[in-house]
Amino acid sequence: MINVLVADDELPAVEELAFLLGRDDRIGTIYRASSGAEALRTLESADVDAVFLDIHMPALSGLDIARVIARSARPPAVVFVTADEDCALEAFELAAVDYLLKPVRAERLARSVGRISELLRDGGPAPEMITVDLGGTTKMIRRDDVTYVQAQGDYARLHTADASYLIRVPLADLEQQWAEAGFLRIHRSYLVSLAHVGHLKLAAGRPSVAVAGAELPISRRHLPPVREKLEATRIRPQA
Repeated sequence: MINVLVADDELPAVEELAFLLGRDDRIGTIYRASSGAEALRTLESADVDAVFLDIHMPALSGLDIARVIARSARPPAVVFVTADEDCALEAFELAAVDYLLKPVRAERLARSVGRISELLRDGGPAPEMITVDLGGTTKMIRRDDVTYVQAQGDYARLHTADASYLIRVPLADLEQQWAEAGFLRIHRSYLVSLAHVGHLKLAAGRPSVAVAGAELPISRRHLPPVREKLEATRIRPQA
């Protein structure tokens, strides 16, 4: 069970997030704090595995609290919760596990809890982050959120469950750089994350893979290595 602390200077926001967390079977005790100072006191007295911090709190902000936490011998996992993305870069420099935008959606929160669970179980490294531009705003996304990559000339479009982002890197470069992270070339236009592949189809001579709800073609040239790789990871072809 994961014991969590929810800290936000707005009480309704605390209660709403605590309610959503309370519906997750992986969550144990939920502590609440309505200020940065109260959050630090709770962290000193309670056994907390993860902290959900509002960034924009008066006096001590969520970023301030995260800096204090980082100096702890056994720091809890940190998830920032905010209404904007202005502090995303700084948040991930502080090794945040996740960055949730208000209003927090239940399915998005569940993914965040899953990441905390994996981190606590495996003691894994901080997530690999990617800097992208969206509408003139610099944003950080997790590489493991990318479901597939689509070639667009000398650019590549990263697809996630929530959005897509164009980056100035050719698909061939990403194929080499991300191979060890579980990304596989299936077509001259597509690179897929094996972690997000649902199944392989060979019907009617038009092979394809299902990736996060999208049906992507597999070229004849790439079919043998794709089949070998997917079968090695226990994903079986469907007729």
